[in-house]
Order: sequence, then structure tokens, then C-alpha cells
Amino acid sequence: MKKKCFNIVWLIAVLLSFTACNDFLDIQPIGKVMPKTGQEFRDLLTEAYSAIPPERGKTVYRSDELILDQGSTTSDGLNLYLDIWRWKDGSEDESTTSFGWLTFYYVSYIANTVIENKNAIIEVTEAQRNQLAGEAYMLRAYMHYVLVNLYAPPYTHCNPATTKGIPLKLSSDVRDVLSRNTVAEVYSSILSDINEAENLLNVETWPEGETYRFNKLSVNAFRARIYLYMGDWLKAYQDATKVVEQHNELEDMTSSSLLPNHYQSAEAIVSFEKVFIPEFQTNGRVSNNLLNLYRSGDMRKSKFYRAETTSISYVTKGGNNEYRCTFRTAEFYLTAAEAALELNDMDNAHYYLTELMKKRYHSSRYPTYEALILSMTKDELRQEIYDERFRELAFEGHRWFDLRRTNRPELTKTYDGETYILQKDDERYTLRIPSEAIQANPGLEEE
Repeated sequence: MKKKCFNIVWLIAVLLSFTACNDFLDIQPIGKVMPKTGQEFRDLLTEAYSAIPPERGKTVYRSDELILDQGSTTSDGLNLYLDIWRWKDGSEDESTTSFGWLTFYYVSYIANTVIENKNAIIEVTEAQRNQLAGEAYMLRAYMHYVLVNLYAPPYTHCNPATTKGIPLKLSSDVRDVLSRNTVAEVYSSILSDINEAENLLNVETWPEGETYRFNKLSVNAFRARIYLYMGDWLKAYQDATKVVEQHNELEDMTSSSLLPNHYQSAEAIVSFEKVFIPEFQTNGRVSNNLLNLYRSGDMRKSKFYRAETTSISYVTKGGNNEYRCTFRTAEFYLTAAEAALELNDMDNAHYYLTELMKKRYHSSRYPTYEALILSMTKDELRQEIYDERFRELAFEGHRWFDLRRTNRPELTKTYDGETYILQKDDERYTLRIPSEAIQANPGLEEE
């Protein structure tokens, strides 16, 4: 069989097309000047953070969060996203936007450059040098995490050791020819990078304006998410509870003026992703299935969404740069609850779930729902945790990945009188590798 290879050389043209704020961002051997000082490498990482595309946010079109209809969506929005929304893969309209691929490898290229030049950085303290390299490891891991969850079968629904995933890019050499790594190899690399970062990151918290950068706590947060996606319940629980122990703040929705996914929220841990961008906000309305999940007394329904009628609401927890959100506290209460449940620790599953609910429900209604939670069977509680993740983390880039890693249910959508169905365990839960990548290397399309 022809070897499946991924030639990085085609990245050269792409890298040259990016507009950089400083000459040193044209990195050798592609450009003219190699960064040397700590400030130059910091600026290089800032470019990497700012280049990350909102692809996790774009997955709202694949999931069951958003309704597209002629009354709620611009004509441009329909042209760009309709075929994504109705899972029409492989024969999309030529105006359909594609999910990103190139930019993730661009960011990885920058991360690799910082990692490889760590010991050569000048005009910097040892702690600053380590922090820069630690952030680079986290960035590289995060790029691979998004890619493998877009373009490879979910870890929990395949044989990770043999199933092909995405190419790992672990060096800055643009001449490298890479094959697609297995899903297991990708996850192993992600965890290895997180562990390397743990030894290097030394900033506990960043001042306002710099909270897009990875900090020490983000190691446990990122690792907890990865272990959750792998179904490694004990390790997911251990890392999630470490996050909550160190950063247990939750916005009180009965009194707080900030939404919990705001970058200034007490819940914010790291905030570099602009997930639900303004373009997405104007291209649809909140699905009725989601709206119907919110119970009476749940303060999120009126704060996360703007109701136009009793059945039509629009997203308010996004649409501008203030709603940058990568890791926040509530996610890890929910991760701890789910992992505890799967470990047959019902007491802690109840505890972490209800601690979150206390801050989301009106005090007059909370006792009723707490009693309901405590009366549930294990299977009922599992579904409740899934539903609570949907209610809490909607439009933050989690839902599609959650659907993939859990039960991959059948989804049904209707547009202009036509019904579209994503079957249970449908192969379309995994995206096709973009055409531009396949044009550069047709072998990527092979099974």
C-alpha cells in the first residue's frame, strides 16, 4: 500500500502569507530574521495565540445547539454554513466555508521554534525562558487536541492503537515528511507535551490583558479534559479536582453581572479562544431542544440568551472579544462529577454537580432540583450530567466534542421543509480532511 505522507513543505507559502507585526516573525529558514531575545520570543508566541482560529466555535453548526432558518440567518451565513449544518459532506456548495487545518500547523510551527530555541533565548531570566517554552508545549498540544477531535474518530469509539488520526508536527523543519499518526500516538504526544509544560510553567496568574497565556493551573485543566476524552476516569477525576481545589470560584448567576465565560469572570483560567465570534452570532438562533433543557428557575436561560418570542432566542454569551474562553471553573466541576460517577462514587458525583447548580438556580427552586438529583439512578445521573454540560457549556465549543466522545446520538434538523438526519454513530461525526491538505498530499484521503 502506498505510504500515507504529509509533506510540510507546502506550509512555506502559507507562512509567508501571514501578516506579522514584526520582522522577526518571518522565521528562518523562510524569512530573514531569527528571534533572539525574550521579548522577541514573547511577541512570537503572542502571534501564535492570536492566530488560533475559532474552529471549536464553528462546531456549533455540526451539533444540536443552533438552528439555521431563513428568518434568523443572513444570506451570507446560509451560503457559508448551511451544508456544514446539515452534514452535507463531500458535495458541499462551492461557497461553503471549510474547517481549519493550515493554521493549526502554523501555530505548531511557532511553538516548535520556541521549544527548539529555548536555551538560546537571551535577555531573559531562567524563569521567563522556562515559561515561554512551557507555553509553547501547551500550544503545540492544544493544536493537536483540536485537530484530532475534528479529523479523527473519537478515542472512545475506535481502537486508538490502530486507527489513523492526524499528522503530529513536532519540529520546525518544514522539509519533514510526516505520516498520519494513530489516535493513540496523538493523545500520547498531547499528554507528553502537557507533562513537559508542567515542569516549565511558573506563572500562577497573569494580569488583565495577558490572561490569554497558559499558566500553571492550565496544566491540570488541560490534562483533565484530555483524560475525560480518553475515558480515563481516575486521572480525569484527579486533575479536575485539583483544578477545583485551587480555583473553585463560580459566578453566582442570581447576582453576578458577568457571564461565566467572560474573560474577566471569576471562573476564567485561560482565555485565548474567541469561540463564538460575531459572525456565528448572526447566523442562527438557539435550538429549541437546548432551550427546553433549562428548568424553571435556571438563571442561565435569561442570561445566556435573548428571547425574541417564547420559542425564539438568540445567543448573548458570545459575539465579541470579551467572551474569550478556553478553560473555566465550571467545566471541571462537571468533569469531576462525570468521572466520579463512572468510578461509582455517587456521593462526589452528586457533590460536584450540585455545587455548580447552587450558583445557577434561583434559591427558591434549587432544593427541588437537588432532591431530584439525589434520587436519580446511575444511568439517570449520567444523562443529567450530559444535559448539564449542554446547558452550562453551550456555544463554548464543547457540545460537538461531547457528542462525539459519549453516545454519538442520532440528530435531526429541518430546513425549508427538508429533514436531515445524522445517524447514530454516523461516520460524519468525524470531519473529512480539508481538500487543500489532500491536494498537497493525496495520501491523506486514504483509509
